[in-house]
Amino acid sequence: MTRIAFDNSYARLPDGFFMRADPDKAPAPELIKLNRELAVELGLDADWLASADGIAMLSGAAVADGSEPLAMAYAGHQFGGWSPQLGDGRAHLLGEIIAPDGIRRDIQLKGSGATPFSRNGDGKAALGPVLREYIVSEFMAAAGVPTTRALAAVATGERVQRETRLPGAVLTRVAQSHVRVGTFQYFFAREQTENLQTLADYVIDRHYPEAKSAENPALALLKAVTERQAKLIAQWMCLGFIHGVMNTDNVQIAGETIDYGPCAFMDVFHPNTVFSSIDRNGRYAWVNQPNIGVWNLSRLAEAMMPILHPDQDAALKLAESAVQQFSDVFNTALNQGIAAKLGIPVNADFMQSTFKLMTDQGCDFTLFFTELTRIAEGGTEDAFTALFVEPMAAQVWLAEWRGLHSAELIPAMKAANPVFIPRNHRVEEAIQSALNGDFSPFETLVSVVTRPFDQQPEHAAFETPPTLEQVVQQTFCGT
Repeated sequence: MTRIAFDNSYARLPDGFFMRADPDKAPAPELIKLNRELAVELGLDADWLASADGIAMLSGAAVADGSEPLAMAYAGHQFGGWSPQLGDGRAHLLGEIIAPDGIRRDIQLKGSGATPFSRNGDGKAALGPVLREYIVSEFMAAAGVPTTRALAAVATGERVQRETRLPGAVLTRVAQSHVRVGTFQYFFAREQTENLQTLADYVIDRHYPEAKSAENPALALLKAVTERQAKLIAQWMCLGFIHGVMNTDNVQIAGETIDYGPCAFMDVFHPNTVFSSIDRNGRYAWVNQPNIGVWNLSRLAEAMMPILHPDQDAALKLAESAVQQFSDVFNTALNQGIAAKLGIPVNADFMQSTFKLMTDQGCDFTLFFTELTRIAEGGTEDAFTALFVEPMAAQVWLAEWRGLHSAELIPAMKAANPVFIPRNHRVEEAIQSALNGDFSPFETLVSVVTRPFDQQPEHAAFETPPTLEQVVQQTFCGT
């Protein structure tokens, strides 16, 4: 049973980096959705993946030739609290492939059963969180945000116990890597400097080869990771995206968005918006994401200090200098991103006043920019004005905006403003329908949000914010 050319570099690292573990055998696997476009991108045989043998691999029911299933070891700060050992408690890294673009990628099953890191959990995933991650990660990819990808969703044919008994499912996740900030913390906490150096060398070889020739490769790595994270979080902010669980074990070293648990996109704009049911103090609110980004990277810098310089004081200065660049990179990326959304040159004062206006007027975040783009292209102002509690405030703002906007910025404006996002109520509708056996709303939503910048008149209803009855107040972690 093999149709995948696995080449498993992580499995060749020392044993302390992972523990061997086979997925649970799904009793009655059934394919929900295969991402055929991604399969082709990866150089995989989509027809084989959709076959009985392929579905067996994608569900954990069988281990393909060349696969070396393992659970990765890592630690992490979760909502600021330290956990010295976390690890893959419900995921199995099947192995790695080298795609036609030359980039090495992990193939991982999520929700595939208990591992030595499960901490008494069942290691399973319910159907809802699997569908949510599929929808949101594929939207992010289509919107140009670095992200893990969803290759397949498979029903396992068993029930998992959460608040109630729910259908089980497995997500096949594709990522440039599953190494996290928490992976570095794991070895730092154990004072395993040799493994820390091995990990840094591995990450440099795989993701940051340019750092290899630097005077201090570990420092170059830390700076490069900081830069990628700063740009990534700016992209989240520009989409009104709230990750929800920015713990250090959910910060991926390659700079991709990972772990779509209690994530959501804002409808009505407010900087302090939180959706996660477990984020009771707003630690990961929309506006706090850059500050948490710095905090998480500071934990990475702390963990890397033993390999930055043999002298502790010198290592501390180097660590601080690397993390301090976050603010400049983030602010530049965010300012450029918001300016593109507005179709104006960078103007910090105007952008700040725009966000205040949107908050005061209760404007829908996505529609504000979508309708503004339509105005820029010659459309009417009615739909834009209707977003405001006070229509006159819209007119005053538009007059100021027209003085800054120029027509040559319209292409960039269109490329920065998705017409469609995975609105929370639509995701919930798709999940509830699937739980009742109807996957057509899920299929439709995936189709719509993976063409986020296209005008799709037949799906205009998907642009619409929720009614009061449809508003989703909280999202939940999948465990």
